[in-house]
Order: sequence, then C-alpha cells, then structure tokens
Amino acid sequence: MSLKKYPSYKKSRLSTVGMIPDQWIEKRAKYLFSEVDERSDTGTEEMLSVSHLRGVVRRKLLNVTMFQAESNKGLKLCQTGDVVINTMWAWMAALGTSKELGLVSPSYGVYRLHQKSAYHPDYLDYLLRIEAYRAEYICRSTGIRSSRLRLYPDKFLDIPIICPPYKDQEAIVRYLKFKTTQINKLIQKKKCLIELLKEQKQVIINQAITRGLDFNVRLKFSGVKWIGDIPEHWKMIPLKRLASFKGGTGFPHDAQGKSGLELPFYKVSDMTLSGNETYMINTNNSITRKTASSLGATIFPQNAIIFPKVGGAMLTNKRRILTKPSCIDNNMMGCMLKSDANFNFFFLRIQTLDLGLIRKPGPVPAIGEAEVRAIQIPYPPEKEQLEIIEYVKTKTAKINQTINQAESEIELMREYRNRLTSDVVTGQIDVRNIEISDIIEEELIQEVLEEEQEEESLEFIGAGDDD
Repeated sequence: MSLKKYPSYKKSRLSTVGMIPDQWIEKRAKYLFSEVDERSDTGTEEMLSVSHLRGVVRRKLLNVTMFQAESNKGLKLCQTGDVVINTMWAWMAALGTSKELGLVSPSYGVYRLHQKSAYHPDYLDYLLRIEAYRAEYICRSTGIRSSRLRLYPDKFLDIPIICPPYKDQEAIVRYLKFKTTQINKLIQKKKCLIELLKEQKQVIINQAITRGLDFNVRLKFSGVKWIGDIPEHWKMIPLKRLASFKGGTGFPHDAQGKSGLELPFYKVSDMTLSGNETYMINTNNSITRKTASSLGATIFPQNAIIFPKVGGAMLTNKRRILTKPSCIDNNMMGCMLKSDANFNFFFLRIQTLDLGLIRKPGPVPAIGEAEVRAIQIPYPPEKEQLEIIEYVKTKTAKINQTINQAESEIELMREYRNRLTSDVVTGQIDVRNIEISDIIEEELIQEVLEEEQEEESLEFIGAGDDD
C-alpha cells in the first residue's frame, strides 16, 4: 500500500514535531483544556491507573503489585475524554485520555476539554503519548533527578497541541486501530513462539539437573514433593550449603541518581532483560560507598547473583549476575557463592527455582532470606555437574539463538508501531482515503493488554503509582 503525504505543510511550533499539514492548527493547551479537581463522595467509582504503556485503563486489568487503600473516598474523579497525567511519570509519557468515569490518584493531573467536539478522544490519546511530546514533557518537567521529574499544570498547559480537523482525526484513529491490531497480533505470535521455546529449554535443564544424563540410573525419592525422584547416588542439600543470601537496603532518594558515583544500585525495575541474557544492564541509579556504609548496606561483589524478592517480578525467574560490585534495594535479594560450589551449575539450579512455592501469604508476593536458604536441591558429584553444564549448553544453543532472533523481531515491530503512530498523528502520512475493514474494539484492547502484560507488572513494582 502506497502511503501519501498531505498536499502542503508548515512548520510546527514544536521543534520535536517538525512539519504539520497546512490546514491543521496548533493551540497552547491552556486554550483547549482546564485543570479540574473533582473528588469522589463515595469512592465507589471504577479505579483507574495510568502508565506509559497503555495510558488510562482500569486498574483491575493490570498486574499492579501495590497495597490498596481501605477507602477510595476523596480520590480524584475523571470523566470520559479527560486527559489524565501521572505528574511524576509524565517524562515517560504516563498519561492518556480516559474512556470512562473513574477514580485516579490525587497526585495526578486531570484536564478537561473546553469543547469536547474539538478532539476525538482516541486521537488525543495517540497524539499525547508519541515520542515528540514525551520529549517536550521532559524539557518542561522539573526535579532534582530524572526519575523524580514532575510535569506541573502550568507547564503542561503551555505546550502547543496539534489540532487537525475532526474528520481527519476520525480517519487517523480508524487507520491506527487497524494497523495496531495487525502488529500486535504478529507480536503475540512471536511471543507465543518464545514461550514455547523457553518451555522446551526449561524441560531440558530441569531434566538434566534433577535426573542427570544417565536414563538407566537407579532413582530414589528426593524427600521433596515438587522435585520427585533423583539419582540414587545424588544428595539433597539446602542452598545455604552453597551460597549466602542477603536482602538489600532501602536508600534515601537524595542518595541516588547522581553522576560519577562509585556503586551501581539496582532496583526491581532494572530486572527487565529478557531472553537468554543473564548479566545486568546499566542502571541510572548509583550511590557512594559512604552512603552504603552509613546505612549498613551490603556491597555485593562481582559475580553475585541478584533477583527480586517482592512483587510479581519475583515469580518471573529473572536472575542476574553482577558485573561489578553493586548494591541492591530492599525489594531485591543477592547471593554469593561459597568457594567449593560450581558457579555455572549453581546458576542453572537457581534459575529454575520456583520461588512462588515459598512465598509468604499476603496481598503482595514476597520471600525471605531464611526460606531461600532452607530450600533443598538435588546435588550431583562434581564430575556430573561439569557434564550437565556442557550438555545444557550444547542442547540449548540453537534454542537461545531462535529466542534472540524472535525478540529482535518483536523490538523492530514495536519500533515500527511507534514510528507509524507518530507519523500518522502528526500528518506526515495522509490516511484519509485509505479503506479500513471493521475492527472490534474489545479485540484491540485485549491485544494491547496481552502484548504488554509482563512489562506492566515490572513497571509498577516500586514505581510509586500513587506517589
């Protein structure tokens, strides 16, 4: 399909946008919106949440691992079509238009159109979350560090907002819903493939580290129901025999995020690598050794293994290896191997542990150091450990390669989806005369929710959704 441009263009008032169609107008947000602060008398309205991945959606659709208040009375109300901004996370484009009457955090900004007929709510939602506007939010936000920037009402209301003719907006929304659904379906197919490959890989690893490589060996009951039988000559030992485990420390905000500090500081939100990568990526958080010492924080050495101990991410088997001495926050746990343990075999073993089996009861999943130390694992002789490591490496090499390729394709599709959205809502592409088949709205919503579910659960852990 050949995509055309509009007949003529003019310069946008936003440098991040560039050019817009000649017949489109721009107005500062203060001429389009008013900030409103309506409060709920009962707290019985639908609870909504705001994120950079989905905009404004019902909270019950998300994996938000946070304690809920006893009553929602006094929370802010938003109406259908209102723009809701997570003031603290606007720099990540955590905002959008509400599709229904609902409740949001008192710390959020709620903005209502002077004339609802000026904008199609879905067009406005697409527009305000593109990268060009996110860059503008960053420039206009204030704060002492990047993760604590706030976009205050006067700054938002000063931003020029593109306003195409309403018929153009309708055409844009129809086209983007169609294309987004197509792309999300392709992404879902790739993600299903990845999950199947991961299951295949997990079966290979579990079989090797639980039963060994000799299928004719005599077995005995391990004594642990979820492990079952193990080779007769293997031992069952607690994890504390192989490694020491310790939780992280809570750090004050003013001790984080400054440049040139000595120690990387990892949080649950940094545990976002997928696929087969095991090493930590760079973090924007850092602290001084003096701060770590004053708080009694553990400085974990290079090659220590860290993982979440609180929230939904705890259950995703994300274990990472530190590449340099680092600190972790109090939602994380680290372990350091003892000298007589084989690192590669131990890492294989800890990657497969289902921490959900020892989670503490409560509204938020959590585990403690004592419970982890006491976990019993099958432990083969050293010679067999080396054989198992080599076997797993050989058998999973092709699987890892295929997973990496599929994840790269997903990333390219997401980039294409974002770029297409940006080009269409800013008029770089004219979609007014493109025929689009009907789309079921519920199907589109479900595609988006499934496509970003894992990322959302990580985003909200420690993110201060109601900060």
